[in-house]
Amino acid sequence: MGNISGYLKKLWQWLNNGHQLTPFAILLLVSTPLSYAAGNVALMLLTAASLFYFTRHRFIQKDWSLLLPFALFILMALSIAWSIDVPRSLKALPRMIYLIALPICFALAPSFTKSQKKFVFERYAYGMSVIGIFYLAKALFRYISGEGTTVFFYHELVKEEVNAIHVSIYVAVAFFALLTKIAKKTIDWVFMGILGILLILLSSKNIIVIFGILLLVYVLFFSDIRLKTKIVALASLALLILLPILVFPQISDRYKEEFTSAFSPDTQNRRLGGVYNVSIPDAWSKTQFQVNQYFPGAAFRVYQIRIFCEFLQEDDIFWTGYGLNASFRKIGEKAQEYNLFKGDGIRKGYQGKNFHNQYVQNFAELGIFGLLLLIAMLILSFRNAVKFKDFTQISFTVLMISLFLTESFLWRQRGVMFFTAMYCLTNSGWASSATKKS
Repeated sequence: MGNISGYLKKLWQWLNNGHQLTPFAILLLVSTPLSYAAGNVALMLLTAASLFYFTRHRFIQKDWSLLLPFALFILMALSIAWSIDVPRSLKALPRMIYLIALPICFALAPSFTKSQKKFVFERYAYGMSVIGIFYLAKALFRYISGEGTTVFFYHELVKEEVNAIHVSIYVAVAFFALLTKIAKKTIDWVFMGILGILLILLSSKNIIVIFGILLLVYVLFFSDIRLKTKIVALASLALLILLPILVFPQISDRYKEEFTSAFSPDTQNRRLGGVYNVSIPDAWSKTQFQVNQYFPGAAFRVYQIRIFCEFLQEDDIFWTGYGLNASFRKIGEKAQEYNLFKGDGIRKGYQGKNFHNQYVQNFAELGIFGLLLLIAMLILSFRNAVKFKDFTQISFTVLMISLFLTESFLWRQRGVMFFTAMYCLTNSGWASSATKKS
């Protein structure tokens, strides 16, 4: 018992940097890719810690940046009054509790200094690295058991429920948290290597491209290394990113599918027998599709934007939207109207998919004010990141801006938890923390 107590004490010291919420903020971020129960427990611990501090000090942080996610939640709750699918809206609202709970938690405690924020990011990166090792070890065990090489890639690596694209975001932010660390140790470089490998294997086309651009920006404008070293570093990074994409067909085929089908109609899908890819122009203009037609990523997003534009013309949703999570019925009706694939018992059809675009999702379900609140949070985060030269926050914000173009990230419990926690941590108290000793 004494040994366990000693280990727990050391762990607490390792997670603590003097701020009352630090250990609990780290636990919340690290729990993101874990079970929902883990995330809920982490939220309860963070809430309890903030309330305990408030009862002792009666402190409330006056920071208007925390009001934006709070206001978004209030709008979601109000939308139930005009929702076209009240049961679905009511079911979705509890998942959004992070938008109101986390701002309150951060408002009831002192703001984090810049060094305290870096501490949280680094410990989060270590936690994500350990989780990454678990993913890779599990995939290796499955491969040895005879399940094939696909277990190392995309959703197979992390399970579709957790979502490879979403995990790519967690991994990319963790990587930049270690990359920006000033005095790196050997373990930091090892973990960066693990995170980089994991990001490539997760095979998210969008995230890999944005990750490469962010690396380029960091090396050119934020690192202190000499010009010759920068050139060598950029060449090495390009090789490390491009080589696995070119070598592994599980990754390269995803890029080839997008490029070959983007503007060429009726190209045959190599992965699905007897199925043809829909081009981007056809996704925007074709009035009838065939059940054996498949929408690659870009074409599907274009199709979803198209039907949203039609919804704007057909229904009075500009100011109010359909209500939180209430657009599925309308999307399903359009899928039936255009004769999209309905599913075959093995593969899901297109009727049950959301917009796969957070900007469109907010607009369609919460109206123009839902969209403006989301954009306001992103603008504020990017402005603060640039103003205070915090590249971890820059990477988080840029990754979110790009991800929201292809995923309805906030409509997933893990997504809203991660975004709200990072937003509150990175943006609350910047003005006051800048004056404190970092």
